Amino acid sequence: MLKRIFGRFRPPPTLSSLEAYHRWAASYPPQAHNPLMQAEQQAMLDLFPDMQGKLALDLACGTGRYGRLAAERGASVVGLDNSAAMLRHGLGRVALASVEAIPLKSDSVDVVLCGLALGHLPRLTPSLGEISRVLKPGGCALVSDFHPLLALNGGRRTFTAPDGRTYAVEHHVHLYSDYHQAARRAGLRVADVVEPRSGHPSAPPGWPVAIIYRFIKND
Repeated sequence: MLKRIFGRFRPPPTLSSLEAYHRWAASYPPQAHNPLMQAEQQAMLDLFPDMQGKLALDLACGTGRYGRLAAERGASVVGLDNSAAMLRHGLGRVALASVEAIPLKSDSVDVVLCGLALGHLPRLTPSLGEISRVLKPGGCALVSDFHPLLALNGGRRTFTAPDGRTYAVEHHVHLYSDYHQAARRAGLRVADVVEPRSGHPSAPPGWPVAIIYRFIKND
């Protein structure tokens, strides 16, 4: 959900991603549950490689949305997330871990899927470095983020907790150039960039709501 700040509107309090997902986990849907996520997910699916027989890492998996989609397409899936509360509501092979310290062997994964997670982090270099390390040469990583255009114009990722209060989730704006530079340092190249639009009522007409990168690990 997005909130734009106009006039006297008082923005909701911002929680760290860990605290936010701890409060949100019990009611967090396992599917794309708003127009922004639906647009983001369709763009990600359009970029999915052939998953049959591949090992896919659902990184920052939450309740396992992308892991399920990859498994439905024939992949063997491992899910990692740093929120124990979210993992309790997920399915399949999952483990507690940070995107900045992935507990997998180097050159072991065919595909990495990371949806709307890296914006929670102030720096991209550690996570993209780890994504590159675990990918096999020629492997593919699909990474989506909340679009910086919306974030810089007051858009916020918010949710309503079981206590009825609305909170914003910690978010750091990363421009295309930030991703490009961090990826290059990590040995990844940008193969595709997609900026889906959405009919979300809080997004100005025609504005992109997410940005999706397809990275390929250099051989």
